[in-house]
Amino acid sequence: MTAKTVFITGAGAGIGRATAERFAAEGWIVGATDVSAEALDALAAVIGDAHFFHPLDVRDAEEVARVIGEFAARHGGHLHLLVNNAGVGTLDNFEDTPLARLHATVEVNAKGVINCSHAAFPFLKAAGGAKVINMCSLSSEFGVPSEAVYSASKFFVKGLTEALNIEWERHGIHVSDVMPNFVRTPMMEGVRGKLIDSVGIHLTADDVVRSIWRSARDRKRIHWVVDKPKTSLMRFAGRQLPTFWRRRIYKQLAGY
Repeated sequence: MTAKTVFITGAGAGIGRATAERFAAEGWIVGATDVSAEALDALAAVIGDAHFFHPLDVRDAEEVARVIGEFAARHGGHLHLLVNNAGVGTLDNFEDTPLARLHATVEVNAKGVINCSHAAFPFLKAAGGAKVINMCSLSSEFGVPSEAVYSASKFFVKGLTEALNIEWERHGIHVSDVMPNFVRTPMMEGVRGKLIDSVGIHLTADDVVRSIWRSARDRKRIHWVVDKPKTSLMRFAGRQLPTFWRRRIYKQLAGY
């Protein structure tokens, strides 16, 4: 039986690396990409050189198409799973964040998902029964102060996921997303603020990967929420409240 293939962006660290390690351990052929060649070298030392490793900036649409095409060509022009994981974010006041950083957040988190999904489509279609999993966030449930642009970019990812879940059904491609709360990853190292103090960081990359792995084998659910019981209960209670009160809660949590 031919091994299934998975293409993962942002695979050099955190959730992306843990995802690559899990799928490699399960016998999949991994196409691992990241902006850091050194991080990919470290990953290769762990999962072995039978896989595909290539530095990639998901903002570069032409390079994205070339690299995904190269990976698919090595495996009969097929791609069974695309994991759009690459992402960046900032936790600070909107006006205090450099404009270039805000633009990069949109370009990586939103345009990167567009670039990879568009380039991967013909290979996903050719595979038959393929999947796309987009890394979303619980910040897509309500605009979160102190991470306004990051939150907005995840609203985009959630909306794109829902739309493509419908559009690509006719091609046999199932599209879903994974929506974690704060995760203890390198991206969150050194991040401080009232929101972090209020909510806490209780999830690990492995917590998220368990949902990614389940989603990869599921063709019904669209959104996979990853959270701990206590904060899940708080979110459930908050969703029952009118918008006015939800706004007040987010305002207080983030220290505004």
